[in-house]
Amino acid sequence: LEAKPFENTTDTRFYYPAEPHQGALLKLRYAVENHRGAALLCGGAGLGKSLIVQTLMRQLGESFAPCVHMVFPQMPPDQLLAYLAESLSGVSHSGDTPTIEQSIRSIERALIENIDAQRHAVVVIDEAQDLEEQHAFETIRLLLTFEYNSQPPLTIVLAGQPALLPILDRMPELDVRLAVKCLLRRLSVEESISYVHHRLQAAGAQQEIFEPKALEAIHHLSHGVPRRINRLCDLALLIGFAEERTTIGEAQVEAIAEELVAIVP
Repeated sequence: LEAKPFENTTDTRFYYPAEPHQGALLKLRYAVENHRGAALLCGGAGLGKSLIVQTLMRQLGESFAPCVHMVFPQMPPDQLLAYLAESLSGVSHSGDTPTIEQSIRSIERALIENIDAQRHAVVVIDEAQDLEEQHAFETIRLLLTFEYNSQPPLTIVLAGQPALLPILDRMPELDVRLAVKCLLRRLSVEESISYVHHRLQAAGAQQEIFEPKALEAIHHLSHGVPRRINRLCDLALLIGFAEERTTIGEAQVEAIAEELVAIVP
């Protein structure tokens, strides 16, 4: 192997286009490339939302900039707007947090300059369900009212866990602005097996490492959740190396899950 195949990173070399993930990626590209105001990417923990986002950003052309990826949105509205103003304009503010009015003016100015330069901004908010704790969803909705030359100057992608869905149900004025909704599901057994093969090949594997029954066991023990697959396979490779095995079988996978991983549904 030339790299660790099962690291929980957003390295897009390891993106596997399973049906739910590729469908979500294509929908998000549609929303961004057609300059829609907002889109939703929703799925449980470990299903691969961050990797989809990184793959999206990598696939977008140079005219889609700046691309802002907010990974910690637990800020009150004034700090949230200040963060976006700084990220979109590229101008750092020293001293106290700007007022909401100052941040909004800065955002508007940055977006107008961006459109005049024939660019379209993209803002991805990860763990978007946490915005509710800071009452920041109204701030996001107001940002979506910005228009310049009769079109939205940016696309906001809300990425979060299923707790985000009932929040949006209570905010129809925001929900109606979502051009697409992408809901991720767990991988099927066939997808899980292909996922493992893809990761190994991307890391430079030249031979089969997991036996067929072992691959089926990996799916059932991980319940088709990519992050759990990564954890189980990573440990299996470690134990297999320590025991000088050429392949890893079903018994080894089950023993590792029972003794080291303690995977639960």
